[in-house]
Amino acid sequence: MAAAEGAAAPSWLDRFLRPGRNSRRDVTIDLLWLAGLGLLFIGAGLGLRDPWPPDEPRFALVAQDMLRSGDWLFPRIGGDLYADKPPLFFWLIAVATRLTGSLRIGFLLPSLLSGLGTVLLTYDLLRRSRGREAGLAGAFGLLLTFQFVWQARMAQIDATLCFFTTLSLYGLLRHLCLGPARGWFLLGWAAAGLGVITKGVGFLPLLVLVPFVVLAKRDWPAASKRIGSLGLAGLASMVIAIGLWFVPMIVATSAGGDLLAYRNEILFHQTVTRYAEAWHHHAPIYYYFVEIIPIFWLPLIAISPWLWPRWREAYRGRDTLTILLLAWVLIVVLFFTSSTGKRTLYILPAVPAFAMAAGPWMPELLRARGPRRVAFALACAITVVAALAAAYLGFSPRRAAHFIKAYGISPVAPLAVVAVCAAAWLVIFRFRDAWLAYAGVLGTVLVFTGLYLYPQMDAERSGRAFIAQVQRASAAYAELALVGAKEQYLLQIRRPSFNFGHARWRERESEAADAAAWLAEDPRRALVLERRTRELCFKDAPAVDLGKANNQHWFLVTGTPDSGCAARGDRSRARLYTPPDVSLNTEG
Repeated sequence: MAAAEGAAAPSWLDRFLRPGRNSRRDVTIDLLWLAGLGLLFIGAGLGLRDPWPPDEPRFALVAQDMLRSGDWLFPRIGGDLYADKPPLFFWLIAVATRLTGSLRIGFLLPSLLSGLGTVLLTYDLLRRSRGREAGLAGAFGLLLTFQFVWQARMAQIDATLCFFTTLSLYGLLRHLCLGPARGWFLLGWAAAGLGVITKGVGFLPLLVLVPFVVLAKRDWPAASKRIGSLGLAGLASMVIAIGLWFVPMIVATSAGGDLLAYRNEILFHQTVTRYAEAWHHHAPIYYYFVEIIPIFWLPLIAISPWLWPRWREAYRGRDTLTILLLAWVLIVVLFFTSSTGKRTLYILPAVPAFAMAAGPWMPELLRARGPRRVAFALACAITVVAALAAAYLGFSPRRAAHFIKAYGISPVAPLAVVAVCAAAWLVIFRFRDAWLAYAGVLGTVLVFTGLYLYPQMDAERSGRAFIAQVQRASAAYAELALVGAKEQYLLQIRRPSFNFGHARWRERESEAADAAAWLAEDPRRALVLERRTRELCFKDAPAVDLGKANNQHWFLVTGTPDSGCAARGDRSRARLYTPPDVSLNTEG
């Protein structure tokens, strides 16, 4: 009798999913679970590190200077106009920094809140269409997907863009498949507009209307088969959202000059040209399908063999919502595949839609033996890799020393701790609750990284240690300039400094000449520059070796530069950058 009762005892997964329970209290419990796990997975380490390259220092610096200057319309870096991205994400960082009083918290807060918001939108759409248990399982699967949770821990634009694209898709589908819900439909268009002024591709959710029209013409089930005049109202909502920035920007740039150049750069060169003829991040046509999705969409992508027959039945059963979600995932991936420039994070907006498409069958698959094997194997793999890496580095002092030099931390003990904790989760949950075991292992990696590894590595990764060395070496000089200025260096520096314009990496020779002209004017000046720039115009000038940072070898150069370079240079390119109050900088 006791054995029978033990065999019938619910698994930990069943206690988490609580099948058959649909009360308001259960919905509240779901929301608390998802918010708690989201805060744990995404928010661990918030406020414990500075912005890190490649993108975080740039965005934090723009937001910081917005707060100081009061110019919220035109982003600037070190006094130079920054036309690569629209300003909405920078506004969010600036507001978060102002509200929290700390850039260390503020620069990560928009991504954290966007990640949580995306999880809750995923839950709600699935709950309304497929039931509470499917909503919880689908949102849980999204939280376990590596690319989604890892990107939400970074202060790059894409997590916030992902929230706006998910909100837009949610609003459109609430009306088209679960409605009618005209307000949500209009919000979907407005969210796409906000996505556009976050990053130009924010319009992508609207492309779901293409497969919807095709299915509606074939008489597939839909809550609203006609878009009609409501589509015009939606378009107006989108235009109004974009106009929050676009209209005042156009008015301000009508005066011409640098602002006109900014307008042309952001509207044409950084959108159409960047998509069609990208000048960096080149990757082969199969990049996303072969190199990214099979790894970065784990573990959800690994259960595709079990999802595929269910999706086939959904197609045969004319399941409009599921097919629209899958069609949109394919549209997003193909859209970015068609561009010559590709980055891992570009396809992030498709991940929540993929989780929604999997959601109706997630409760069943989380319990099925095959998918449990996948989850348990992944959890074991992470544990074994951490243990083997700890052992290898422990018996290879040279390799460990290289890691310490690069990141400022010994890797052996952290890897050993992760391996032990991960093994404990495997023992606690075992194969029966393999997905919870995987969640425990993933959570261990994320939490330990955020609370311990990030703070230990921060001085090296953020450039703070390097800039402290620069300030000591240059203390005797009245004026200092940074050549090829890295955003993290401008963010960290505490003394006024000059630079010669943002992102002039494609015109290194002319920037070196401008720096030579500036240096030749006054013997009390000093330059910080990397080795290749030094060889162009400063080979014979006195130099102090500052060592390596950001994979480049840096020097503090004084004295007389090459006369030919100085003659060619333009002194007017030098821009004075004065750091703001410490309360707005990374120590705030």
